[in-house]
Amino acid sequence: MLFKDGSKLISADEFDNILKSSEIKNLSIGDNYIYLNTGSKYYKTAKITFEIQKLQNLPIKIKTHTNLGEIVSGIGVIILILIGMAVFLRALNLMIKKPSETPIRTLNQTNLFQENKSSETNNMNQPINSTVKFKDVAGIEEVKEELFEIIDYLKNPKKYQKLGISLPKGVLLVGPPGVGKTMIAKAVAGEAGVPFFYQSGSSFVQIYVGMGAKRVRELFSKAKANAPSIIFIDEIDAVGKARGGSRNDEREATLNQLLTEMDGFEDSNGVIIIGATNKIEVIDEALLRSGRFDRRIYVQLPDLDERVKILEVYLEGKKHQLNVLEVAKICVGFSGAMIASLINESALNALKRNSNFIESKDILDVKDKVALGKRKIRSFDEKEKNILSVYQAAKAISAYWLDIEFDKVTLMGDFILDVDKEVLSKSELNNKIKVYLSGAIALDIIFKEKYTHCVEDIKKATNIAKAMCEEYAMSKHIISNGNDVEEILSKALKEQREFLENTKENILLLAKKLFEKEKLSKDIIIEVSKNVF
Repeated sequence: MLFKDGSKLISADEFDNILKSSEIKNLSIGDNYIYLNTGSKYYKTAKITFEIQKLQNLPIKIKTHTNLGEIVSGIGVIILILIGMAVFLRALNLMIKKPSETPIRTLNQTNLFQENKSSETNNMNQPINSTVKFKDVAGIEEVKEELFEIIDYLKNPKKYQKLGISLPKGVLLVGPPGVGKTMIAKAVAGEAGVPFFYQSGSSFVQIYVGMGAKRVRELFSKAKANAPSIIFIDEIDAVGKARGGSRNDEREATLNQLLTEMDGFEDSNGVIIIGATNKIEVIDEALLRSGRFDRRIYVQLPDLDERVKILEVYLEGKKHQLNVLEVAKICVGFSGAMIASLINESALNALKRNSNFIESKDILDVKDKVALGKRKIRSFDEKEKNILSVYQAAKAISAYWLDIEFDKVTLMGDFILDVDKEVLSKSELNNKIKVYLSGAIALDIIFKEKYTHCVEDIKKATNIAKAMCEEYAMSKHIISNGNDVEEILSKALKEQREFLENTKENILLLAKKLFEKEKLSKDIIIEVSKNVF
């Protein structure tokens, strides 16, 4: 089609007139036609109808015409014949081939697959030279003390071997997500200056029989060849889950191989296994026994002093006007990872405000987003906003007078902070119950009505009362009954109602400010609340 002849077929007389009247660019004679090119158009006329002698006097060289279209179409026919023959021979070959040859091909493909998987495993088992040091990991002083002995052993093994002290085989780091378990393992490798092999527990869980156990063998072989070294298995509960129950032979075979490598006939001196999990209760007992994980280190959420140190690390190199201690106080329950996110989000918030410094305002603006995630902003009509303003204002005034920690009050959401205390008194728990009941009481006093949005606060108050009775023995009876919970709630309800009836004017004043601004700082609440009596 590309080389199709596009010349216009004309009569001999028309052809002769064009020869006489037009400038000729090219003239050629083929087997059946005479071809003419004027530069803008192509013409042809039948060779048998035109007198060839007329062309002899023209001042242009006459060429022999080559028809590329016919040549290419001929080649195309040959190619089609060859393809047809190839298809026929292939079909004939499949018809006469023996069935036994198919499994052989499948086996070869399986071998190739296993070779590829082996190559992939080798790439995954490459050691990492960690550059993380303990100075880069803040807020884990007690954990560092536990690990310094292991680091010293890796650096100076002969000192311990002279006294017959053997290297601990395993260290299990237990703690909630985000507390820095992976960073701790990297810091151990970085401080000791030894190769660091990282694997996640899920990487050993395979659907192919024997692949998980093979990966464990190869990992330990590589670590022994580079001893002294550290193997870190993150989320070890994925491979170390207790055997039995819902049976999984491949996972159990992988776990058995891990148990054998950690405490078998083969010597694994010079290799320390560090595991990390936040689900120690599901791990197989055989993996937890002494001789495998000799040390179990619990990494808890950071306390106040540790949060201060973590904040100082993440604020290093950032311009800010923050009281680090005050920020640490409002970050109760935050892990190290959450604090890192808090500082990063605060910096972004400052950038949006076109500010060169991170300020307390930025921390407060993003704290809830980091802790709870971004929620859809609801729209309320005037009546609903008024109800919510009164509800939150009553809780805020109650929290101030009952010494319950908070930093601000908003139109929606719980603004009461978790207390950073290990020991709480009965009075403190009673006061918290009163704060959670305050909103519903205030609505009943002012609007003479009950509303559905009180449900979350009522649940919290009930849960505190249940814990007081069932866990802390703070009710009348040592062995609590259902009446004790009701008695605690009823007494708190009665006492708080008397308080709120005397603060009705202050509640309405604060509610009006909250209705207008939708968010108030603690200073404004203190200013309104201190004039109650």
